[in-house]
Amino acid sequence: MSALSRRLMLAGTAALGGCSVVSRQPYVQRTIWPMTVRRPVALPPRRGGKVLMVRELRAAPGLDQRGIQWLGADGSLHVDFYNQWAVPPAEGVTDDLRRWLAESGLFAAVVGPDSGLTADYLLEGELTAFLGEPAKREARVALALVLIGAKATPAKVLMQRTVEANGRLLRSTPTGMVAGISVALRDIMRASERAVAYAI
Repeated sequence: MSALSRRLMLAGTAALGGCSVVSRQPYVQRTIWPMTVRRPVALPPRRGGKVLMVRELRAAPGLDQRGIQWLGADGSLHVDFYNQWAVPPAEGVTDDLRRWLAESGLFAAVVGPDSGLTADYLLEGELTAFLGEPAKREARVALALVLIGAKATPAKVLMQRTVEANGRLLRSTPTGMVAGISVALRDIMRASERAVAYAI
């Protein structure tokens, strides 16, 4: 092999060593956000009161994902893969609603479907909005709720309504989205309690 050939071969090897087929992307850590709101004052269960069963809320299309969602200025929906709720939104809102109503003092007990208790009332519904809207500088949460008198024959619908709430969006960042949605969610809990209290 000539000296020129050896030099060309060594130069090619060095060039190959300096490149990679797979580009190195910077690592982005995923952040998991809790979804817990509590009633400011927890009241004791009502003695001799009724039992409310809160069924698992359904998720409207697209809300079965854990990623934080927001609407773009053009109306497109964005889902953040790197910033996620600890549980799917409908599941988290169900837990919050059940605990909030249990601490409202309206009922002797507030339970889930697997409690084994016979319920006087059934509360069910669907989470229809749970996202930020940076263009409007707000976050929005909405629930469609139905309250049923379970012991009536046939079962009687006592209340059917949609409750909505908005939280101010101070920053168009994941942290800002979470803060705004949390404010709206707390207002949703208050509105749900008022609606149920009025219906019973």
